[in-house]
Amino acid sequence: MKKILVTGGEGRFAKVLKNKKSKFNFIFRNKKQLNVLSETSIINNIKKFKPHYLMHLAGLSRPMKIHDKNIKKSIKLNIIGTANIVRACIEKNLKLIYFSTSYVYEGKKGRYKETDPVLPWNNYGWSKLGGECAVQMYKNSLILRTCMTERPFVHKSAFANVRTNFIYHDDFIKIFLKILNKKGIFNIGGKPQTLYQFAKNENKAVKKVLSKGELPLKMDMDLKKISKYIK
Repeated sequence: MKKILVTGGEGRFAKVLKNKKSKFNFIFRNKKQLNVLSETSIINNIKKFKPHYLMHLAGLSRPMKIHDKNIKKSIKLNIIGTANIVRACIEKNLKLIYFSTSYVYEGKKGRYKETDPVLPWNNYGWSKLGGECAVQMYKNSLILRTCMTERPFVHKSAFANVRTNFIYHDDFIKIFLKILNKKGIFNIGGKPQTLYQFAKNENKAVKKVLSKGELPLKMDMDLKKISKYIK
């Protein structure tokens, strides 16, 4: 059974992943056990567990405003921390799996392919792209651009004019486990639909609202590349 060392082992996605059975042995490490700002901490974990892969989940995400209010923290955790992970993986020739975001795309034309130009529309997107740049320099890596969320939908309202590929954590897991041996960049998400449609599928009481600049209107990605592996 292949071992996967996981940073950010107490995050929202990691907690769901812990409860899923798979053919992989996931080794979850929290920020005290594995500090992404310390190369020594990263290397020591790699030496201790001798994983086949390193999955990088640690970082700063919500609330989105934190990336404007505390830019230094955003840079440290999402860019510098990721660069440290990449450097350690290079040193140990270890396969790296990096969780990026659909927010690296501009959100103006929709149906973004992995090969399309990127232009983040907020600081969170920039911080994740900063980390992704380091990962792309290391070819023994897999980059997953996604927009996933916990189930049930956490908000009481949803935008009816914003198209995305939102997907719940448990549904995402079924897809990404099938491509862990791949390299390069993959868009992963659910079917293109408005946020309101996505939320209403499981919460009939969700209220319909319109984005007036809070989110770009066409954030959906092209999923043809990943579709070849999930049939």
